[in-house]
Amino acid sequence: MFIKTFKVKKNTGAVIIGAVFVALAAVLILIGRAKSEKGDIYTLKTESDRQAFISQMGWEVGKEYDECKVVLIPEKWNDVYKKYNELQKEQGFDLEKYKGKTCEIYTYNVHNYKGYEDSEDVFINLYICDGALIGGDVCCTRLDGFMQGLKRL
Repeated sequence: MFIKTFKVKKNTGAVIIGAVFVALAAVLILIGRAKSEKGDIYTLKTESDRQAFISQMGWEVGKEYDECKVVLIPEKWNDVYKKYNELQKEQGFDLEKYKGKTCEIYTYNVHNYKGYEDSEDVFINLYICDGALIGGDVCCTRLDGFMQGLKRL
């Protein structure tokens, strides 16, 4: 390791120190962005937070949720939970970390799913634990329904 020293004028020293702090802050921001590309952490504590997120994903819903329920994510999973968690992992989430914890599931009717625009059968579900989004899906409850990730395809 080499340490290089140099003399600067009094006014120039403050400018250099300030520039070093700005550069350091920029590097930290870039590192933070690089980490969040794989799986963002979304804080959705309020209805307006949830509405903004849903809109960001490309969906149109009503002004507030249709249903909110508190559920316990079980410690032991059956095949349905395991398969559902595969969908979550594809989106950058992992429900494994939340086994044995309670979370809220906010459900909204989706109004702009292609081919189902006037349907009351397509929903977006947001799984929220301590104000953070931990998973979710868009699904159709018809007999020949479907389930997909949160982002509009």
